[in-house]
Amino acid sequence: MENQIYLSVVIPAYNEENRLPKTLEEIDKYLRKQSYTYEIIVISDGSKDRTADVVRGLMPKIQNLKLINNKDNHGKGYVVRQGLLEAKGKYRLFTDADNSTSVDQVEKMWPWLEKEFDIVIGSRDLPESVLAVSQPWLRKIILGGGFKLFRKFIIGLWEISDTQCGFKCFTNKSAEYILPKCKIDRFAFDPEILVVGKLSGYKIKEIPVTWINDLESKVKFKSIIKMAFDLIKIRLNLIKGIYGKKE
Repeated sequence: MENQIYLSVVIPAYNEENRLPKTLEEIDKYLRKQSYTYEIIVISDGSKDRTADVVRGLMPKIQNLKLINNKDNHGKGYVVRQGLLEAKGKYRLFTDADNSTSVDQVEKMWPWLEKEFDIVIGSRDLPESVLAVSQPWLRKIILGGGFKLFRKFIIGLWEISDTQCGFKCFTNKSAEYILPKCKIDRFAFDPEILVVGKLSGYKIKEIPVTWINDLESKVKFKSIIKMAFDLIKIRLNLIKGIYGKKE
C-alpha cells in the first residue's frame, strides 16, 4: 500500500495534562524531520483532568496528532492494545507519556525490524543500557528485581531481561495477531504480550535504551502486588490453552 503510514506512535495517558504537552512537542519535533509518514495517537484512559482537552488544543500545532478519549478507565494494557490496533502504521511503537525513553531511540530498532524481527523492545537492564536518572534503590532491587525473578519463575521469558520498559515496537502483522488474544488490562500486560508473541512464533529482540527515571511514576508498591496476581492469571491462561497452541 503506497499510502500506508510507516510509523504509528501510541501514547497511553491517564491524568497527564502536565507531562503530555512537552512529550508531544518533542515527539513532533523529531518526527517532522523524518522522511517517512507517521501518526501520533494519544489514548486518554478515562482521565479526570484536562488530558483530552490538552491533546485537542495541540492538534493545530502538532501534525498527524489523533485522540482516543475513553470516558471510563480500563487500564494501561487495555488502552495500549486499543491504540496499537487502531493504528495504521506498518510499524507501531508505544511509548510512555513521561517520555522516559525519547522517541529518537526508535532508530536503534530499525536494523532489527529490517532483519525481520516482529517485536523489538527497549530494555533498561542490558549491559549497554543507560539509566540517565536511576531508580531509587528500593524500587530497583526489591520491587524491580523481585518482580523480574517472580515473573521468570511463573511465566518464563528467561531470555528477556526487562519486560516492563514502556518502549516497544511491533510490526502491523504481529500486533494484529497477538493483541486480540491478550486478556490483561493493567500493568502486567507487557509480559502477557511477549508470552503470546513467543507462543505464536514471532521473533522478539531486546535492545538497550537510554532511560530517564520519572519520580512521579504511577507504578506503586500496590501495583507490583496486582502485577504478581496478573502473572498468575497469565500462567493459568497458558495452562488452559487460552492463548492457543505454540506455532
